[in-house]
Parts: sequence; structure tokens; C-alpha cells
Amino acid sequence: MPDQDPFFPIEAEALPKQPKKRPRIAVTLGDPNGVGPEVVLKCLADSRLMKFIEPLVVGSAHVLKVHANKLGYRDLRVHVVQQVPDRLQEGGLTVLDIAKGDKPDVAFGKVTKEAGRLAMKAVEAAIDLCLHGHAEAMVTAPISKEAIAQAGYEFPGHTEFIARRTGSDTYTMMFVADELRIGLVTGHIPIWDVPKRVTREAILEKIQVITSSLIHDFGIERPKVAVLGLNPHAGDGGVLGREEAETILPAIEQACEDGHLIFGPFPADSFFGIGAYRLYDAVLAMYHDQGLIPFKTLAFESGVNYTAGLSVVRTSPDHGTAFNIAGEGKASPGSIRSAVYLALDIVRRRPPRLSQRKAG
Repeated sequence: MPDQDPFFPIEAEALPKQPKKRPRIAVTLGDPNGVGPEVVLKCLADSRLMKFIEPLVVGSAHVLKVHANKLGYRDLRVHVVQQVPDRLQEGGLTVLDIAKGDKPDVAFGKVTKEAGRLAMKAVEAAIDLCLHGHAEAMVTAPISKEAIAQAGYEFPGHTEFIARRTGSDTYTMMFVADELRIGLVTGHIPIWDVPKRVTREAILEKIQVITSSLIHDFGIERPKVAVLGLNPHAGDGGVLGREEAETILPAIEQACEDGHLIFGPFPADSFFGIGAYRLYDAVLAMYHDQGLIPFKTLAFESGVNYTAGLSVVRTSPDHGTAFNIAGEGKASPGSIRSAVYLALDIVRRRPPRLSQRKAG
């Protein structure tokens, strides 16, 4: 549902304490033809957010202005820069213009090669900002997988591209909404490829990534992780599949021997239906929709996609480009706002990077 107040007030008690130094967060605009620029503008319209972060928008300055005009933000001050500044100007938004002054077309709701190229150029720039110490975290607005494929990017999405560019071999998408956290063994792959990718080694790897993230990124000393089964009713004793007995349970037993608190495998439908997820610090699902359908049902407008296991902090809203409402001013900034605050929370648990920012 669209928000009515253009500044989207946040309850005072929900705001985190102000650090001595505001972390700089690179915020990409996503696909120019989707709702990414709109939700970024709406999120950053609340000036109180600036007390806690230093946002650096990464994308086309022209695209941002087109969306701002569409929203009626005609008095928005945009400071356009071509290289990373040491300090951002107060008031308005600073945009690292990856279009270098060009004025690309904005075709609301359309999938285009140019939009895919611009979206990924912004992601590349944001990754480099984090890797070289110019930003402490990155928040990525939604991209179109079809558009980036047309632009020549052979990756199924943000996550895999960022992992490759940061040299991260072990990672997982973790979807977060308050105390609900769901990680995935397999991600952006066709459903028929899932069973052969659900191996003992893959499950153990994701358990390690998730438990490490829960400890270091979320501050949970002894995290408890629930593991879902692959088949209906978790195989029902082997009647509906053998993966639970032959692959998933041995992985859980090995993880427990390694000192982790891992439980399962649980039938995915009843697990969420009875609210059992509340008993654990995280849930490990076997494939994309098994984890994402319950997550988006429970927390669509506040959920965050966090990539655990990366050397950089990266969060994203849990929704897509929403081409069907692009340019209509209807998109809610709730999820991307949550993404900004989660990035801030995680950065605060990684304090050394705050002192390493380089001058532009």
C-alpha cells in the first residue's frame, strides 16, 4: 500500500543511537524503469535518517531527477559528483553519477538493455566503493534479471554478481525481518536443479555461513538454526523421498558434532503454519520459494535481503522492480528503509571499517 506522508515518520524509540561517525552507505538506484529510484527517494526524504547515516546515491543523476519530478519532489537538491568526495554536502542528496552526465531514457515499466546496463554499472561502482574503503555498506535497489541479461551480464541476480566481484566463495541469501531470518541452500536456479544441488556439503557450508553471520553480524552468541526438509512432510519416513534421511539429516548430525545448535529436518508447511520459526534464530530452507513464500507472506513490506558471508555489507529490499506500478508513486519504501537500518546495525558490529574510509 502506498504511504501518504511524503516524509514517512519513524517512531523515535525505533531509531538507533547516533554513532560518533556516520557510516557512509552507498545506495544504488536499481532498474531506472522500475520502482527502485522511487523507493530510494521516499526513503531518503526523511531528513532524520541523515543523523545516523551518510547516504551516497549511486546511479544516473538524470534518472533520479526524472523520478523526483514524477513524485512532485521538484525542490529536491541534487549534488552530482563524478568521483567520490571526502565529505558530502549537507542538504539534498549526493549522487555519484555513473552515467557521466548523459541523460538515458526512462521508460516506466519497460525491460530494456540500457536500463539493465545502468543498473549493473551502479552495482559495480557501489561494490568498488565498499572494497576500497569509500563506503561502509551498500544497499541495492531492485534490478530486472531480464534486463541485465539483455545487457550481457551472465548472472542470475545481484547476489551472485556481488559474490563474484568481491571474491566470496561461500555466501547465502538471508532474508531478515526482526527476529525472522531465513537462509537458502540453493538460490536462483531452476526447480529441477534443486535436488542435485542439495548435498551434504552444500548444507554444511550454508550452516557455517549462517551461524557465523548470526554471531558476528547479529550478535547472537549461541545461535539455534532450524533446517527444513526438501520433500513434502520432510519425506514422511522415506515414502515421499529419501533426501532427508540420506543427505539432510547426516548434514545436521555432522554440524552438531562440529558444535553448532542445529535442528530438523522439519516439514516446511507446518513449520511456518504453527509458528515454529519463532523458536529459532534462523531457518535454513532448501530452495528459493520454500523460504521466500513464507517470508514474503509474513514480512513483505519490512523484509530485507541480506547477503551473509560477503566481505562487504550488502542489503536489499525483498521486492522486485514492480514494473506494473513504476512511475505511479504507489511503491512503499518500507523494505528499503529496513534494508538501510539493517546495514547500519551490521556496520556497527564491524567497527574497524569506520576508521578506514579513504579520502576522495
